[in-house]
Amino acid sequence: MRTPKSAGMIVHVMFVFIVLVMLTGCGSGGSAGSSGATGPAGPGVTWVDVTATSVQAVPNTGYMANNVSQVTVTLPVSPAVGDVVQVSGIGTGGWKIAQNAGQSIITKEFPGGAGWTARDSARSWRSVASSSDGIKLVAVAAGDKIYTSINSGATWTARDSDRMWYSVASSSDGTKLVAVVNGGQIYTSINSGATWTARDIDRNWLSVASSSDGTKLVAGVDMGRIYTSTDSGATWTPRDSDRMWYSVASSSDGTKLVAVDMFGVGIGGKIYTSMNSGLNWTVAWDTNKLWMSVASSSDGTKLVAAAESENIYTSADSGATWTPRDSVRSWYPVASSSDGTKLIASGGGLIYTSADSGLSWTSREPYGFFVSVAASSDGTKLVAAADSGRIYTYEPRTTAGTAGSISGVQYDAIALQYSGNDTFIILSHEGYLTVQ
Repeated sequence: MRTPKSAGMIVHVMFVFIVLVMLTGCGSGGSAGSSGATGPAGPGVTWVDVTATSVQAVPNTGYMANNVSQVTVTLPVSPAVGDVVQVSGIGTGGWKIAQNAGQSIITKEFPGGAGWTARDSARSWRSVASSSDGIKLVAVAAGDKIYTSINSGATWTARDSDRMWYSVASSSDGTKLVAVVNGGQIYTSINSGATWTARDIDRNWLSVASSSDGTKLVAGVDMGRIYTSTDSGATWTPRDSDRMWYSVASSSDGTKLVAVDMFGVGIGGKIYTSMNSGLNWTVAWDTNKLWMSVASSSDGTKLVAAAESENIYTSADSGATWTPRDSVRSWYPVASSSDGTKLIASGGGLIYTSADSGLSWTSREPYGFFVSVAASSDGTKLVAAADSGRIYTYEPRTTAGTAGSISGVQYDAIALQYSGNDTFIILSHEGYLTVQ
Protein backbone atom coordinates (compact mmCIF):
# COMPACT_ATOMS: atom_id res chain seq x y z
CA MET A 1 0.00 0.00 0.00
CA ARG A 2 1.25 3.45 -0.95
CA THR A 3 1.26 6.10 1.70
CA PRO A 4 -0.55 9.46 1.12
CA LYS A 5 2.86 11.15 0.99
CA SER A 6 3.96 8.93 -1.93
CA ALA A 7 0.74 9.68 -3.84
CA GLY A 8 1.31 13.36 -3.36
CA MET A 9 4.77 13.07 -4.85
CA ILE A 10 3.39 11.32 -7.93
CA VAL A 11 0.79 14.03 -8.44
CA HIS A 12 3.48 16.68 -8.09
CA VAL A 13 5.69 15.02 -10.70
CA MET A 14 2.80 14.70 -13.18
CA PHE A 15 1.91 18.39 -12.69
CA VAL A 16 5.49 19.45 -13.45
CA PHE A 17 5.49 17.24 -16.56
CA ILE A 18 2.25 18.79 -17.87
CA VAL A 19 3.58 22.29 -17.33
CA LEU A 20 6.76 21.46 -19.24
CA VAL A 21 4.72 20.08 -22.14
CA MET A 22 2.60 23.22 -22.26
CA LEU A 23 5.69 25.41 -22.29
CA THR A 24 7.65 23.43 -24.88
CA GLY A 25 4.81 22.13 -27.10
CA CYS A 26 4.23 18.56 -28.12
CA GLY A 27 5.20 18.84 -31.81
CA SER A 28 8.07 20.48 -33.62
CA GLY A 29 7.57 24.07 -34.72
CA GLY A 30 6.92 24.86 -38.43
CA SER A 31 9.43 26.74 -40.55
CA ALA A 32 9.07 30.51 -40.81
CA GLY A 33 7.38 31.88 -43.93
CA SER A 34 9.36 33.83 -46.50
CA SER A 35 9.46 37.60 -46.16
CA GLY A 36 7.82 39.79 -48.80
CA ALA A 37 9.79 42.20 -50.94
CA THR A 38 10.61 45.50 -49.32
CA GLY A 39 8.48 48.30 -50.80
CA PRO A 40 9.96 51.55 -52.06
CA ALA A 41 10.47 54.28 -49.54
CA GLY A 42 7.83 57.00 -49.57
CA PRO A 43 8.87 60.43 -50.81
CA GLY A 44 10.18 62.60 -48.04
CA VAL A 45 9.53 66.33 -48.28
CA THR A 46 12.28 68.83 -47.52
CA TRP A 47 11.04 72.35 -46.85
CA VAL A 48 12.73 75.39 -48.39
CA ASP A 49 12.25 78.97 -47.22
CA VAL A 50 11.78 81.06 -50.40
CA THR A 51 12.40 84.77 -49.92
CA ALA A 52 12.79 85.49 -53.67
CA THR A 53 9.79 86.04 -55.96
CA SER A 54 10.27 82.84 -57.98
CA VAL A 55 11.71 79.36 -57.68
CA GLN A 56 11.97 76.27 -59.89
CA ALA A 57 10.48 73.37 -57.94
CA VAL A 58 12.14 69.99 -57.66
CA PRO A 59 10.31 66.77 -56.72
CA ASN A 60 9.46 65.93 -53.12
CA THR A 61 10.13 69.41 -51.82
CA GLY A 62 8.00 71.90 -49.93
CA TYR A 63 8.29 75.64 -50.49
CA MET A 64 7.46 78.31 -47.91
CA ALA A 65 6.57 81.42 -49.91
CA ASN A 66 8.04 84.11 -47.68
CA ASN A 67 7.91 87.47 -49.44
CA VAL A 68 5.80 90.62 -49.37
CA SER A 69 5.26 90.01 -53.12
CA GLN A 70 3.74 86.92 -54.71
CA VAL A 71 6.16 83.99 -54.99
CA THR A 72 5.90 81.93 -58.20
CA VAL A 73 6.73 78.24 -57.81
CA THR A 74 7.14 76.50 -61.18
CA LEU A 75 6.34 72.78 -61.21
CA PRO A 76 9.12 70.23 -61.87
CA VAL A 77 9.85 69.78 -65.57
CA SER A 78 10.20 65.97 -65.59
CA PRO A 79 8.59 64.54 -62.44
CA ALA A 80 8.12 60.84 -61.76
CA VAL A 81 4.71 59.38 -60.91
CA GLY A 82 4.18 59.83 -57.19
CA ASP A 83 6.45 62.86 -56.81
CA VAL A 84 5.08 65.50 -54.44
CA VAL A 85 5.34 69.30 -54.41
CA GLN A 86 4.00 71.40 -51.52
CA VAL A 87 3.60 75.14 -51.12
CA SER A 88 2.54 77.22 -48.11
CA GLY A 89 2.04 80.96 -47.80
CA ILE A 90 4.25 82.35 -45.05
CA GLY A 91 4.69 85.90 -46.35
CA THR A 92 2.01 88.47 -47.05
CA GLY A 93 2.47 88.21 -50.83
CA GLY A 94 1.08 84.71 -51.10
CA TRP A 95 2.08 82.29 -53.85
CA LYS A 96 1.37 81.05 -57.37
CA ILE A 97 2.04 77.62 -58.86
CA ALA A 98 3.13 77.95 -62.49
CA GLN A 99 3.03 75.09 -65.01
CA ASN A 100 5.34 73.95 -67.78
CA ALA A 101 4.21 73.26 -71.35
CA GLY A 102 1.45 70.61 -71.44
CA GLN A 103 1.04 70.36 -67.68
CA SER A 104 -2.25 70.81 -65.82
CA ILE A 105 -3.73 70.25 -62.36
CA ILE A 106 -7.04 68.53 -61.61
CA THR A 107 -9.09 70.99 -59.52
CA LYS A 108 -12.38 69.33 -58.58
CA GLU A 109 -13.26 71.64 -55.71
CA PHE A 110 -12.52 74.99 -57.32
CA PRO A 111 -14.28 76.88 -60.13
CA GLY A 112 -12.37 78.35 -63.04
CA GLY A 113 -9.65 76.71 -65.05
CA ALA A 114 -9.75 75.47 -68.60
CA GLY A 115 -13.53 75.52 -68.94
CA TRP A 116 -15.20 73.77 -71.83
CA THR A 117 -13.65 71.89 -74.75
CA ALA A 118 -15.45 71.49 -78.08
CA ARG A 119 -15.64 67.87 -79.22
CA ASP A 120 -16.58 65.98 -82.39
CA SER A 121 -18.43 67.90 -85.16
CA ALA A 122 -21.45 70.12 -85.52
CA ARG A 123 -24.54 67.93 -85.72
CA SER A 124 -28.23 68.08 -84.87
CA TRP A 125 -27.55 66.76 -81.39
CA ARG A 126 -30.60 65.85 -79.36
CA SER A 127 -29.45 64.08 -76.21
CA VAL A 128 -26.35 63.07 -74.26
CA ALA A 129 -25.82 60.78 -71.26
CA SER A 130 -22.89 59.88 -69.01
CA SER A 131 -21.64 56.99 -66.90
CA SER A 132 -21.23 57.75 -63.21
CA ASP A 133 -17.49 58.36 -63.57
CA GLY A 134 -17.92 60.60 -66.61
CA ILE A 135 -15.64 58.46 -68.75
CA LYS A 136 -18.20 56.67 -70.93
CA LEU A 137 -20.51 59.01 -72.85
CA VAL A 138 -23.27 58.44 -75.38
CA ALA A 139 -25.00 61.01 -77.59
CA VAL A 140 -27.61 60.94 -80.34
CA ALA A 141 -28.24 63.27 -83.28
CA ALA A 142 -31.46 63.64 -85.29
CA GLY A 143 -31.19 62.16 -88.76
CA ASP A 144 -27.76 60.90 -87.82
CA LYS A 145 -26.22 58.11 -85.74
CA ILE A 146 -25.56 57.23 -82.12
CA TYR A 147 -22.10 58.27 -80.93
CA THR A 148 -20.16 56.81 -78.01
CA SER A 149 -16.98 57.82 -76.22
CA ILE A 150 -14.84 55.88 -73.75
CA ASN A 151 -12.44 58.74 -72.90
CA SER A 152 -14.69 61.47 -71.50
CA GLY A 153 -15.54 62.81 -74.95
CA ALA A 154 -12.04 63.21 -76.37
CA THR A 155 -12.96 60.93 -79.29
CA TRP A 156 -16.27 59.57 -80.54
CA THR A 157 -17.33 56.48 -82.49
CA ALA A 158 -20.42 56.35 -84.72
CA ARG A 159 -22.85 53.52 -83.94
CA ASP A 160 -25.95 51.94 -85.53
CA SER A 161 -27.74 53.77 -88.38
CA ASP A 162 -29.14 57.15 -89.34
CA ARG A 163 -32.45 57.62 -87.53
CA MET A 164 -34.42 60.43 -85.90
CA TRP A 165 -32.79 59.80 -82.55
CA TYR A 166 -34.29 61.93 -79.79
CA SER A 167 -33.21 60.81 -76.31
CA VAL A 168 -30.64 58.51 -74.72
CA ALA A 169 -29.88 57.19 -71.21
CA SER A 170 -27.12 55.15 -69.61
CA SER A 171 -26.58 52.80 -66.69
CA SER A 172 -24.10 54.01 -64.09
CA ASP A 173 -21.29 51.87 -65.49
CA GLY A 174 -21.99 52.93 -69.07
CA THR A 175 -22.58 49.35 -70.22
CA LYS A 176 -26.36 49.31 -70.66
CA LEU A 177 -27.72 52.04 -72.93
CA VAL A 178 -31.17 52.92 -74.21
CA ALA A 179 -32.07 55.31 -77.03
CA VAL A 180 -35.40 56.30 -78.55
CA VAL A 181 -36.37 57.35 -82.04
CA ASN A 182 -39.06 59.94 -82.73
CA GLY A 183 -41.29 58.06 -85.14
CA GLY A 184 -39.39 54.81 -84.63
CA GLN A 185 -38.56 52.19 -82.03
CA ILE A 186 -36.64 51.99 -78.79
CA TYR A 187 -33.12 50.59 -79.03
CA THR A 188 -31.05 49.02 -76.26
CA SER A 189 -27.40 48.04 -75.95
CA ILE A 190 -25.67 45.87 -73.35
CA ASN A 191 -22.10 46.46 -74.58
CA SER A 192 -21.62 50.23 -74.25
CA GLY A 193 -23.16 50.90 -77.65
CA ALA A 194 -21.19 48.47 -79.82
CA THR A 195 -24.42 46.77 -80.94
CA TRP A 196 -28.09 47.71 -80.61
CA THR A 197 -31.39 45.80 -80.48
CA ALA A 198 -34.75 47.25 -81.59
CA ARG A 199 -37.52 47.10 -78.98
CA ASP A 200 -41.29 47.75 -78.82
CA ILE A 201 -42.93 49.39 -81.88
CA ASP A 202 -42.79 52.68 -83.76
CA ARG A 203 -43.96 55.60 -81.64
CA ASN A 204 -43.17 59.30 -81.33
CA TRP A 205 -40.72 58.73 -78.49
CA LEU A 206 -39.44 61.91 -76.83
CA SER A 207 -37.65 60.93 -73.63
CA VAL A 208 -36.06 58.05 -71.77
CA ALA A 209 -34.38 57.47 -68.39
CA SER A 210 -32.68 54.54 -66.69
CA SER A 211 -32.05 53.16 -63.24
CA SER A 212 -28.45 52.86 -62.10
CA ASP A 213 -28.17 49.20 -63.11
CA GLY A 214 -29.97 49.71 -66.43
CA THR A 215 -32.74 47.28 -65.54
CA LYS A 216 -35.64 49.66 -64.90
CA LEU A 217 -36.42 52.08 -67.72
CA VAL A 218 -39.03 54.76 -68.31
CA ALA A 219 -39.84 56.41 -71.65
CA GLY A 220 -42.31 59.06 -72.77
CA VAL A 221 -44.25 59.49 -76.01
CA ASP A 222 -45.40 62.68 -77.73
CA MET A 223 -49.18 62.76 -77.21
CA GLY A 224 -49.06 59.15 -76.05
CA ARG A 225 -48.55 57.11 -72.91
CA ILE A 226 -45.59 56.83 -70.63
CA TYR A 227 -43.97 53.38 -70.70
CA THR A 228 -41.90 51.43 -68.17
CA SER A 229 -39.68 48.37 -68.44
CA THR A 230 -38.25 46.14 -65.72
CA ASP A 231 -36.09 43.94 -67.96
CA SER A 232 -33.65 46.41 -69.54
CA GLY A 233 -36.07 47.26 -72.33
CA ALA A 234 -36.99 43.79 -73.56
CA THR A 235 -40.67 44.46 -72.80
CA TRP A 236 -42.62 47.66 -72.10
CA THR A 237 -45.84 48.43 -70.23
CA PRO A 238 -48.00 51.53 -70.92
CA ARG A 239 -48.76 53.73 -67.91
CA ASP A 240 -50.96 56.74 -67.11
CA SER A 241 -52.61 58.66 -70.00
CA ASP A 242 -51.87 60.27 -73.34
CA ARG A 243 -49.77 63.40 -72.77
CA MET A 244 -46.77 65.15 -74.26
CA TRP A 245 -44.18 63.41 -72.06
CA TYR A 246 -41.26 65.67 -72.87
CA SER A 247 -38.76 64.70 -70.18
CA VAL A 248 -38.42 61.91 -67.61
CA ALA A 249 -35.96 61.14 -64.81
CA SER A 250 -35.40 58.24 -62.43
CA SER A 251 -33.94 57.57 -59.03
CA SER A 252 -30.98 55.21 -58.88
CA ASP A 253 -33.14 52.22 -57.99
CA GLY A 254 -35.84 53.08 -60.52
CA THR A 255 -38.52 53.40 -57.85
CA LYS A 256 -39.04 57.17 -57.78
CA LEU A 257 -39.81 58.70 -61.18
CA VAL A 258 -40.56 62.23 -62.30
CA ALA A 259 -41.89 63.36 -65.66
CA VAL A 260 -43.08 66.59 -67.23
CA ASP A 261 -45.97 67.09 -69.60
CA MET A 262 -45.01 69.96 -71.87
CA PHE A 263 -48.51 70.85 -73.04
CA GLY A 264 -51.81 70.67 -71.21
CA VAL A 265 -55.30 72.06 -71.44
CA GLY A 266 -54.13 75.59 -70.68
CA ILE A 267 -51.18 75.40 -73.09
CA GLY A 268 -48.67 74.68 -70.31
CA GLY A 269 -48.20 71.27 -68.72
CA LYS A 270 -47.71 69.67 -65.32
CA ILE A 271 -45.13 67.78 -63.30
CA TYR A 272 -45.92 64.17 -62.45
CA THR A 273 -44.25 61.84 -59.96
CA SER A 274 -44.40 58.11 -59.26
CA MET A 275 -43.23 56.37 -56.10
CA ASN A 276 -43.68 52.80 -57.38
CA SER A 277 -41.63 52.54 -60.58
CA GLY A 278 -44.33 54.10 -62.74
CA LEU A 279 -47.27 51.94 -61.73
CA ASN A 280 -49.16 55.00 -60.49
CA TRP A 281 -48.62 58.68 -61.25
CA THR A 282 -49.62 61.77 -59.26
CA VAL A 283 -49.78 65.39 -60.30
CA ALA A 284 -46.96 66.90 -58.25
CA TRP A 285 -47.53 70.41 -59.53
CA ASP A 286 -50.41 71.68 -61.67
CA THR A 287 -48.44 74.60 -63.03
CA ASN A 288 -49.47 75.41 -66.59
CA LYS A 289 -45.82 75.93 -67.58
CA LEU A 290 -43.94 74.89 -70.70
CA TRP A 291 -41.74 72.31 -69.03
CA MET A 292 -38.65 71.38 -71.02
CA SER A 293 -36.58 69.13 -68.76
CA VAL A 294 -36.37 67.47 -65.37
CA ALA A 295 -33.58 65.74 -63.41
CA SER A 296 -33.34 63.79 -60.17
CA SER A 297 -30.84 62.96 -57.45
CA SER A 298 -30.02 59.27 -57.00
CA ASP A 299 -32.47 58.89 -54.09
CA GLY A 300 -35.24 60.75 -55.91
CA THR A 301 -35.54 63.37 -53.18
CA LYS A 302 -33.93 66.38 -54.83
CA LEU A 303 -35.41 67.39 -58.19
CA VAL A 304 -34.75 70.21 -60.65
CA ALA A 305 -37.03 71.26 -63.50
CA ALA A 306 -36.67 73.79 -66.31
CA ALA A 307 -39.40 75.65 -68.18
CA GLU A 308 -39.51 78.02 -71.14
CA SER A 309 -39.60 81.72 -70.14
CA GLU A 310 -39.68 80.83 -66.45
CA ASN A 311 -37.42 80.45 -63.45
CA ILE A 312 -35.65 77.21 -62.83
CA TYR A 313 -37.34 75.22 -60.05
CA THR A 314 -36.02 72.84 -57.39
CA SER A 315 -37.65 70.45 -54.95
CA ALA A 316 -36.13 68.84 -51.86
CA ASP A 317 -39.09 66.58 -51.05
CA SER A 318 -39.54 64.40 -54.16
CA GLY A 319 -41.70 67.00 -55.89
CA ALA A 320 -44.20 67.77 -53.12
CA THR A 321 -43.15 71.44 -53.09
CA TRP A 322 -41.16 73.55 -55.55
CA THR A 323 -39.07 76.72 -55.16
CA PRO A 324 -38.26 79.15 -58.01
CA ARG A 325 -34.54 79.80 -58.49
CA ASP A 326 -32.37 82.23 -60.45
CA SER A 327 -34.11 84.36 -63.12
CA VAL A 328 -36.65 84.03 -65.90
CA ARG A 329 -34.83 82.57 -68.90
CA SER A 330 -35.44 80.22 -71.80
CA TRP A 331 -34.37 77.26 -69.71
CA TYR A 332 -34.03 73.98 -71.56
CA PRO A 333 -31.90 71.04 -70.34
CA VAL A 334 -31.00 70.22 -66.73
CA ALA A 335 -28.89 67.53 -65.05
CA SER A 336 -27.93 66.65 -61.49
CA SER A 337 -25.13 65.05 -59.54
CA SER A 338 -25.95 61.91 -57.60
CA ASP A 339 -26.52 63.77 -54.33
CA GLY A 340 -28.47 66.59 -55.98
CA THR A 341 -26.01 69.24 -54.80
CA LYS A 342 -24.32 70.06 -58.08
CA LEU A 343 -26.62 71.02 -60.95
CA ILE A 344 -26.09 72.03 -64.58
CA ALA A 345 -28.62 73.73 -66.83
CA SER A 346 -28.75 75.84 -69.95
CA GLY A 347 -30.81 78.98 -70.45
CA GLY A 348 -30.63 81.82 -72.92
CA GLY A 349 -27.72 80.21 -74.74
CA LEU A 350 -25.41 79.91 -71.73
CA ILE A 351 -24.47 77.08 -69.41
CA TYR A 352 -25.27 77.60 -65.73
CA THR A 353 -24.00 75.57 -62.79
CA SER A 354 -24.97 75.40 -59.15
CA ALA A 355 -23.02 73.89 -56.26
CA ASP A 356 -25.72 74.35 -53.61
CA SER A 357 -28.73 72.41 -54.94
CA GLY A 358 -29.90 75.34 -57.06
CA LEU A 359 -29.83 78.08 -54.45
CA SER A 360 -27.37 80.10 -56.55
CA TRP A 361 -26.26 79.79 -60.16
CA THR A 362 -23.13 80.86 -62.07
CA SER A 363 -23.02 81.38 -65.85
CA ARG A 364 -20.35 79.51 -67.79
CA GLU A 365 -19.05 79.48 -71.32
CA PRO A 366 -19.63 78.46 -74.06
CA TYR A 367 -22.59 80.00 -75.89
CA GLY A 368 -24.99 77.89 -77.94
CA PHE A 369 -28.45 76.39 -78.20
CA PHE A 370 -27.88 73.50 -75.83
CA VAL A 371 -30.54 70.82 -75.95
CA SER A 372 -29.03 68.30 -73.51
CA VAL A 373 -26.61 68.24 -70.59
CA ALA A 374 -25.26 65.45 -68.39
CA ALA A 375 -22.99 65.11 -65.37
CA SER A 376 -20.84 62.49 -63.70
CA SER A 377 -22.07 61.16 -60.38
CA ASP A 378 -19.98 63.65 -58.39
CA GLY A 379 -20.95 66.53 -60.68
CA THR A 380 -17.37 67.42 -61.62
CA LYS A 381 -17.32 66.12 -65.20
CA LEU A 382 -19.94 67.78 -67.40
CA VAL A 383 -21.05 67.38 -71.00
CA ALA A 384 -23.39 69.54 -73.10
CA ALA A 385 -24.76 69.01 -76.60
CA ALA A 386 -25.85 71.86 -78.89
CA ASP A 387 -28.36 71.64 -81.70
CA SER A 388 -26.51 72.35 -84.97
CA GLY A 389 -23.38 72.72 -82.88
CA ARG A 390 -20.67 70.74 -81.13
CA ILE A 391 -20.54 68.59 -78.04
CA TYR A 392 -18.68 70.27 -75.18
CA THR A 393 -17.05 68.57 -72.23
CA TYR A 394 -15.81 70.04 -68.97
CA GLU A 395 -13.35 68.49 -66.57
CA PRO A 396 -12.24 70.75 -63.73
CA ARG A 397 -8.56 71.37 -64.26
CA THR A 398 -6.24 74.28 -64.81
CA THR A 399 -5.68 75.56 -68.32
CA ALA A 400 -3.05 73.32 -69.88
CA GLY A 401 0.46 74.70 -70.26
CA THR A 402 2.03 77.92 -69.13
CA ALA A 403 -1.30 79.79 -69.15
CA GLY A 404 -2.62 77.68 -66.27
CA SER A 405 -1.95 78.22 -62.58
CA ILE A 406 -3.19 77.92 -59.00
CA SER A 407 -2.58 80.71 -56.51
CA GLY A 408 -3.19 81.37 -52.84
CA VAL A 409 -2.74 84.14 -50.31
CA GLN A 410 -0.92 84.22 -46.99
CA TYR A 411 -1.62 81.14 -44.84
CA ASP A 412 -3.02 79.21 -47.83
CA ALA A 413 -1.30 75.91 -48.60
CA ILE A 414 -1.44 73.07 -51.13
CA ALA A 415 0.08 69.62 -51.71
CA LEU A 416 0.28 68.24 -55.26
CA GLN A 417 1.20 64.79 -56.54
CA TYR A 418 2.18 63.89 -60.08
CA SER A 419 -0.10 61.20 -61.56
CA GLY A 420 1.42 60.91 -65.04
CA ASN A 421 0.46 62.30 -68.45
CA ASP A 422 1.50 65.83 -67.45
CA THR A 423 -1.21 65.84 -64.79
CA PHE A 424 -1.01 66.71 -61.10
CA ILE A 425 -3.71 66.04 -58.50
CA ILE A 426 -4.41 67.91 -55.27
CA LEU A 427 -3.71 65.80 -52.20
CA SER A 428 -4.70 68.49 -49.71
CA HIS A 429 -5.21 72.23 -49.49
CA GLU A 430 -5.91 75.04 -47.06
CA GLY A 431 -7.85 78.13 -48.08
CA TYR A 432 -9.97 79.03 -51.10
CA LEU A 433 -7.55 78.96 -54.00
CA THR A 434 -7.73 80.73 -57.37
CA VAL A 435 -7.60 78.61 -60.53
CA GLN A 436 -6.62 79.77 -64.00
